[in-house]
Amino acid sequence: MQNHLPKIHPKHLAWLMPLFLSGIMSGAISCFNMIINKGLVDGFFSLWLHVWSLSWLMAFPLILVVLPLVRRFLMLFMAKPN
Repeated sequence: MQNHLPKIHPKHLAWLMPLFLSGIMSGAISCFNMIINKGLVDGFFSLWLHVWSLSWLMAFPLILVVLPLVRRFLMLFMAKPN
């Protein structure tokens, strides 16, 4: 079976990976927090989508800025390859 999906150039991983990860994480955390704070109320799904969109709007740019800083910080503790 052949895969006919369009291929994405690997150079786009620098922003695609944070986009997907921030979406998944902000969605899961906003859903969890809403369940804890409000419970499964009427209109939960539409309220959650609104909260999630605002969370994602903040999470994605934050990850784009913070990820290189965290990577640089962690490299201070990495052993040099032999």
